[in-house]
Amino acid sequence: MKENMSAISGSASGGKIAIISDVHNNDVNLKKVLRYCAQNSVEKIICCGDLADMETLDILNDNFSGDIFFTFGNMDNDHLRQHEFDKKYKHTFIFKKFGETEIAGKKIAFIHFPREAKELAETGKYDFVFYGHTHKPWTETVGNCVLLNPGNVTGDFYPPTFAVWNTNDNKFELIRIHNLE
Repeated sequence: MKENMSAISGSASGGKIAIISDVHNNDVNLKKVLRYCAQNSVEKIICCGDLADMETLDILNDNFSGDIFFTFGNMDNDHLRQHEFDKKYKHTFIFKKFGETEIAGKKIAFIHFPREAKELAETGKYDFVFYGHTHKPWTETVGNCVLLNPGNVTGDFYPPTFAVWNTNDNKFELIRIHNLE
């Protein structure tokens, strides 16, 4: 587990990054997200927590060949939290409390909880902070930082959504999962 790693370098070139959260073991919707990623040349996935169990992490890893950045949420079960991650997850970077990385020259933090996300944004250290937990898609600017919640993959409380960040123009698109094949 790469819990204390302060940064992982991302691709210097541009591309598409999927931001997901709150999957809650909804394998059907997760597979739709992964199909979208394959069809649209998504290079990396950032998950802001609440996959819920090892099987969901396995689906993510077995069906996506790019790097996956994952931080724990409140609904990630103890088995997932205590698992020793091995070479099976060689393209997955797992963070206990929050993750940091740099992609396309942008400093990014990702975490599950909104209050802590806002605190990270307020430090002025990041260009983007991604979070989940509320299940509601949301974006706001805090200083020079974009704070973004991609909604939820599971479809609880709000329709299922995720976000795609185009690093070439730094624009975000909200993808409605029910509109995908």
